[in-house]
Amino acid sequence: MSSHRAHTRSDYLFFLSYRTRWIDNDQYSHVNNSVYYHLFDSVVNTFLIQRCGLTPDSAQIGLVVSSHCQFFSPLSFPQVLDLGLRVVKLGSSSVTYEVAVFEEGKDAPAAVGGYTHVFVERGSRKSSPMTDLLREGLSSLLSTNESLESKL
Repeated sequence: MSSHRAHTRSDYLFFLSYRTRWIDNDQYSHVNNSVYYHLFDSVVNTFLIQRCGLTPDSAQIGLVVSSHCQFFSPLSFPQVLDLGLRVVKLGSSSVTYEVAVFEEGKDAPAAVGGYTHVFVERGSRKSSPMTDLLREGLSSLLSTNESLESKL
């Protein structure tokens, strides 16, 4: 996996602010690695709800099938973070997100990670093509350098 350290704020199209909490720190006085996955989930789901029409009771849901994170510099309470989101791959029923975690006011990310969602029917858990509204919303985050694929 290549380093995403060279990315900057301008590479991301949607942002969510997050105020760290005391409980986010671990015994080494920095944000624990597990918290980053909560941050990824928060920015992705905020976007899906606000811009793609998904709700907790939607007929179609996204299941995480893979995830990753690279860490570049530590963060700690009481820092305020900016979570940048973009789409790096968009298929007919799947999407791969990239999330950059920035310290407020910084241009270089402290961490970059993300995950892949496969959209399925809630009841059957069978893969299904994204709704038009979902696909349109996610397409708005697709970088011009990234791939639009017809697979999955």
